[in-house]
Amino acid sequence: MRGDPLADYGHDLEFGSFITPTAADPAGVVRLAQASERAGLDLATFQDHPYQGAFLDTWTLLAFVAARTERIRVAANVHNLPLRPPAVLARSAASLDLLSGGRFELGLGSGAFWDAIEAMGGRRLTPGQGVDALSEAIDVIRGIWDTSTRERLAVDGEFYRLDGAKRGPAPAHDIQIWLGAYKPRMLRLVAHKADGWLPSLGYMKSAQDLADANARIDDAAAEAGRDPREIRRMLNIGTLPGGVRDWAEQLTGLTLEHGFATFVVGSDDAGVLAAFGEEVAPAVREAVARERAL
Repeated sequence: MRGDPLADYGHDLEFGSFITPTAADPAGVVRLAQASERAGLDLATFQDHPYQGAFLDTWTLLAFVAARTERIRVAANVHNLPLRPPAVLARSAASLDLLSGGRFELGLGSGAFWDAIEAMGGRRLTPGQGVDALSEAIDVIRGIWDTSTRERLAVDGEFYRLDGAKRGPAPAHDIQIWLGAYKPRMLRLVAHKADGWLPSLGYMKSAQDLADANARIDDAAAEAGRDPREIRRMLNIGTLPGGVRDWAEQLTGLTLEHGFATFVVGSDDAGVLAAFGEEVAPAVREAVARERAL
């Protein structure tokens, strides 16, 4: 039995794939998403870099993958907000969610690679401006989805302005908004407005970094009047070293010690995806259930 308290935010465990949207082999990308579904994974995700000519457009890819699968949910990991106007993004998200039967989730980032963004016609922002713009964008997106009122949406923000935009359509389910975040201001935004925190393990230097970021989110959520348990803790893990048992032990530890409930493996190898879904995921679920029961 563990002597320390478990980090349990009350979310069911989920597992997903992070597939490179390479334009050189579009059929192969779709096959990997289908392989993810066959392996029992919950999510198929793709990076979104609209300025990258070697990649497929992520929105087009998400729609195509949703049409070629039946159960798995799809998401960007994460969308490039500076090149995706939020009001249009909201309609696109709701439309894909309706067409897929509620199988879309919305990952967002504040932007990076500003030279490339500017080259594609986007506005260059400072890191602080990027966070403020993302905060405004979340309000715009949720406002477009809100069809409980017939009042048109007006937003007078510093970065986004809407003057009586029509609302709708409403998505098929309550789309989750996940933020890729590392620094204090972004972590506070996760706490105030997001449904999930989606960092990459490779950018966290130590287990203490994970604990510190979690604590920032918890404290800021409480200050904002939110229950920290509302926020799902997610993690892009890349491909971990070792075999299935090693993977299962590491992910079980991340769940029990830091409360992570979603793990997304970055791999373009169908064999890795199969092992992750068919062997690692069940082993982690079993181990976590056993420890929580104790």
